[in-house]
Amino acid sequence: MVGRESLGSRLFDLVNIFIMLLLCVIMLYPFLNVIAVSLSNTEHILKGDITIFPKGFNLSAYSYVLKDSFLYSGYLHSIIYAVGSTAFMLTFTSLMAYPLIIPGFMGKKFLSVFLVITMFFGGGLIPTYLLMRNLHLLDTYWVMVIPGCVSAFNVFMFRSFYQSIPSDLRESAVIDGANDIQILFKIYLPLSKPLLATFALFGIVGSWNSWFEALIYLSDENKYPLQLILRKYLFTMSFDSGTGTAAMQAMLMQMKIDPRNIQMAIVVIAMFPIMIIYPFLQKYFVKGVMIGAIKG
Repeated sequence: MVGRESLGSRLFDLVNIFIMLLLCVIMLYPFLNVIAVSLSNTEHILKGDITIFPKGFNLSAYSYVLKDSFLYSGYLHSIIYAVGSTAFMLTFTSLMAYPLIIPGFMGKKFLSVFLVITMFFGGGLIPTYLLMRNLHLLDTYWVMVIPGCVSAFNVFMFRSFYQSIPSDLRESAVIDGANDIQILFKIYLPLSKPLLATFALFGIVGSWNSWFEALIYLSDENKYPLQLILRKYLFTMSFDSGTGTAAMQAMLMQMKIDPRNIQMAIVVIAMFPIMIIYPFLQKYFVKGVMIGAIKG
């Protein structure tokens, strides 16, 4: 019996290892292929024989992209939007979730029902755009950080985590004369580092990859985030679709750069900051993804 269980356990481990390796290959291949194409010579790109290793070594695409002043402007604004929207999200979600764990709070049931309704029904794109216009937020920095800073799902996750913190801590703080703001910022938030780190990671990645909101709400190119700069390159460099100009094509041929060199180079540049941030938040990620697994 013990031998059978041991054999079954080994087979289960082997299957798990095989599945994990397969997933790693599926996830790493596109990533490595993008880097390889961005560094390869033009003739190999035209042949289509690049896999995960660059053939030749060509940094002309990066040199071309890094000369664009809009790239640095897009980087700066993407950082502003990502940090700003994440800071607003963590602050307002914490402030809204905390009252929902207080036993004597009279509006707790009403707020919970109201939040649940917002999870199933939304205003839609056009009413949201009209609201932003009536609030005079269009083409401003605020339109990229304020809308969506409070999500019903996030509020319930924050509430579940706060409920896992012993209520004796709050009661002791109340006896010592602390008010709710002091309790939230000096007790609950310091104990919620895995929660804050996990949602900060989700918020930063979501904002960094977002482009549709900027396309709708922003008309000033000087306020465009990096993803719209990336979108511009992907469209203007697509000669197969006829969107690239003959002059640009001739210039790139003279520089021995294929449009796909530039497309992949800007993709690598765009995803580089997220690759830098993730390792610093990884230690909190495993704890954070278990939020709500025990308490609902």
